[in-house]
Amino acid sequence: MGPLSLLAMGLISCHCMHILVRCAQHFCHRLNKPFMDYGDTVMHGLEASPSTWLRNHAHWGRHIVSFFLIVTQLGFCCVYIVFLADNLKQVVEAVNGTTSNCHDNVTVILMPTMDSRLYMLTFLPFLMLLALVRNLRILTIFSLLANISMLVSLIIIIQYITQGIPDPSQLPLVANWKTYALFFGTAIFSFESIGVVLPLENKMKDARRFPVILSLGMSIITALYISIGTLGYLRFRNDIKASITLNLPNCWLYQSVKLLYIIGILCTYSLQFYVPAEIIIPFAISKVSQRWALPLDLSIRLVMACLTCILAILVPRLDLVLSLVGSVSSSALALIIPPLLEIVTYYSEGMSLLTIIKDALISILGFVGFVMGTYQALDELIQSEHFLTFPNSTTFT
Repeated sequence: MGPLSLLAMGLISCHCMHILVRCAQHFCHRLNKPFMDYGDTVMHGLEASPSTWLRNHAHWGRHIVSFFLIVTQLGFCCVYIVFLADNLKQVVEAVNGTTSNCHDNVTVILMPTMDSRLYMLTFLPFLMLLALVRNLRILTIFSLLANISMLVSLIIIIQYITQGIPDPSQLPLVANWKTYALFFGTAIFSFESIGVVLPLENKMKDARRFPVILSLGMSIITALYISIGTLGYLRFRNDIKASITLNLPNCWLYQSVKLLYIIGILCTYSLQFYVPAEIIIPFAISKVSQRWALPLDLSIRLVMACLTCILAILVPRLDLVLSLVGSVSSSALALIIPPLLEIVTYYSEGMSLLTIIKDALISILGFVGFVMGTYQALDELIQSEHFLTFPNSTTFT
């Protein structure tokens, strides 16, 4: 059920990204504009709708998209901080027991260290420096470095988890359906990059090639998600951690994988931070004189970086934060809004009934996932005995 659901959600998410790009290009040609972001596209879509009420309240479309974009992208940043802290904590705790032998199955008692939330604070100065980067072209260099480090890590992880996979015949075909809501939020979180789709298209030298590149990129990551998720579960079964890097053995080769991922996530943080910064900062700068524009710009960036760290400290559960952010905001941006945008954009120009039904079904799917995923994630957070308490040490086999 997991691989099939992941494939379906990958296809739907990619389709919704293409809808957004198509609608943005439609309004760019109609209004003779060189570029249009997500909020502008939704606003102009509502202005083109046959409903008078929607046309009169079109500006609310921009505000809703901006709100969800800010929540989603800052949620990404919070998840990254939790991931960084968890992996660095495990590396530091295991440093005395780390060996060059990756084959012996021995139990290592990890050295007690400080709380995970203190590790989050140690990353804060680096995150604040990354938040000060304002040029998207420079951020693509960070993204390239992140992709290289993650690619090397993935190769090492795959060669490890494909060794010694137990007989899968006893595994259930479908898990408890109560977990499906959490799966939905986590999966849609993984595919939700719709906030950076239009900015990336705008920065391309030849934007006509963007749809092909988008499909290729989504195909690659969908294949990676399915393969890593499936192999990871077959290898570790119910002992699988929120991040598969936390299941790696205690030798320097696999400890280096965690360090590579730490570098990759650090580099990616600034790219995810770019979207909410570009929404909040221009609005704030427009309210002050030119003299105070740069100081205010830098101050807001630093405050936002601190905010992501504080939120990560408050909810230090990686798996539940993933699902909650995905269910609350990613489902709205990736599944609910794009199909409705296509309807209001092209309805007056004529749409087939099949297309309308397809768009309605995708939006309903997104809304059901939004409600159920948010409820389940909040319920798990409330019930979790580790909600605000973390052990200072762990054991790893």
